Amino acid sequence: MHRILIFGNSGSGKSTLANKLGKDLEIPILDLDTIVWEPNQIAIRRSHADAAKDLQDFIDNNISWIIEGCYSTLIEIAIAFSTEIYFLNPGINKCLENNRNRPWEPHKFKSAEEQAQTFEFLQNWIQQYEERDDEFGYLSHRSIFNQYNGQKYEIIDNEIPDFFKKSGI
Repeated sequence: MHRILIFGNSGSGKSTLANKLGKDLEIPILDLDTIVWEPNQIAIRRSHADAAKDLQDFIDNNISWIIEGCYSTLIEIAIAFSTEIYFLNPGINKCLENNRNRPWEPHKFKSAEEQAQTFEFLQNWIQQYEERDDEFGYLSHRSIFNQYNGQKYEIIDNEIPDFFKKSGI
């Protein structure tokens, strides 16, 4: 049974790692963005209670899973059910580069053009990661990682770690 939780800054590689692991392990993935935001609306957040209910439903309805996102309030719910966690922390410059090279995310945006309209906002937001004191910031993610007593990994670059290569994951 794999119950993998992946978190970090926007552009840190969460979706890339989740998709690779999900494909290799043949288990479902939940991108927290898909439950946090109102469908077909940019930057309109659903209530925490509704997002938390959807998260709990996903956890309850899947034996194995991968959950990825940057929302500490939801990460704190999922972590109680996780068998391992990954804190992606490649640095601001790598996150900015990854954002520049981000493919269109059709589960988030109706078109590549719509996604492109958010580029500058997201670049600025990524740069504020270490200064923010909210649920999306480095301090919140660091605290979650440090307090977790189970199997955990901090990935400080975007290379697939050797343990994935060796294990065949």
